[in-house]
Amino acid sequence: MGCPHCGRVHEAPGPDMCVRCGWRLAANVPDTSLQWVWAWFFAGLIAYIPANIYPMLRTQSLGRTSESTILEGVVELLHYGSYSVAIIVFVASIAIPIGKFFAIAYLALSIQRKVRQGVHGRYRLYEVVEFIGRWSMIDVFVVAILAALVQLDFAATINPGIAAISFALSVAFTMLSAQSFNPKTIWAYGDHSKT
Repeated sequence: MGCPHCGRVHEAPGPDMCVRCGWRLAANVPDTSLQWVWAWFFAGLIAYIPANIYPMLRTQSLGRTSESTILEGVVELLHYGSYSVAIIVFVASIAIPIGKFFAIAYLALSIQRKVRQGVHGRYRLYEVVEFIGRWSMIDVFVVAILAALVQLDFAATINPGIAAISFALSVAFTMLSAQSFNPKTIWAYGDHSKT
């Protein structure tokens, strides 16, 4: 265990005080962060459901109104031959959020049940979830840019649907869930012999 004041590393279980600076050492890692992880996780999961059911974009073009969900938008992009954009939207709006839900649930359950596994793999998974969180908002940014740029009153207008708000909330909640996770618990309950 490391001293939070001077950084000297002590063998666990070790002394109650740092031998270098006299700071109090705490060997146990509190699991209270898991309560926040689960709370933000379920809030994000609940917000993700309407994000996929309700329309993300509401388009009015020459008096005709059309609404499309995220998946309908991907199918429409495929229909028009924009395969690369369709893949980007699918990965950013469907695959990554679902993967984040599975990864956060796996990390929290493995810590909660004190599963002895290799710490390096779990810590890499935690780092990936942390890194990807900021890129999950790409769909919301696209909708916001389209809504700001396409405002031709007589010809066409694009407005964000209720799903854009739900999706933004879902991404924010999963980011808070990942940030609430205490990565020290991975090392405390992991099997250090496995990589």
